[in-house]
Amino acid sequence: MGEPESETLRIDPRHGWRVRPGCKIFVADRGAVRFDYPQDWIVVPDEDSVKLYDREPPDDACCLAVSYLRLPAIDWSGLPLRALLETAIRGNERSMGTFGPMTETRRLDLELAWQEMSFLDPAQKREARSRVSIARRSNLQCLITFDFWAANLEERNAAWAIVLETLELGEFIRDPSRGPVVS
Repeated sequence: MGEPESETLRIDPRHGWRVRPGCKIFVADRGAVRFDYPQDWIVVPDEDSVKLYDREPPDDACCLAVSYLRLPAIDWSGLPLRALLETAIRGNERSMGTFGPMTETRRLDLELAWQEMSFLDPAQKREARSRVSIARRSNLQCLITFDFWAANLEERNAAWAIVLETLELGEFIRDPSRGPVVS
């Protein structure tokens, strides 16, 4: 597989998307995944995801990683996100300490579940947090992970809320430079 591609596009001012103050819009694959994120964060494509950092690594204090899958066009209602999330969390190689409650929400036809874990970073000997979210709409499934220092919890709560509240899946557009132009 070749290098991941990333392109930053200027969009037409009449694009129709609304972005929260202090944020930029993240769009993957012409609208397969879309959300707002803090405007000063750095976007870095990786082999299996796109990562957003608050500062240039290795000086970053948080990392939000996003990936998605196109699923076969079948009824997925028999496979609850709770089960998928539990499986994803069990697959984490880090030794997790405590687990917060699982949060599940539904917005129209978008399902979303997430959970927070705490752990001791082995390299820096600091308490860290990891949040894992799975969202699904139709035949798209998105995995978002968010790792940050526990000391920055309040600030990171705000960023996490923005990402999840603005998350959209499967809102495809033909021309990314124009967005979903409203006529």
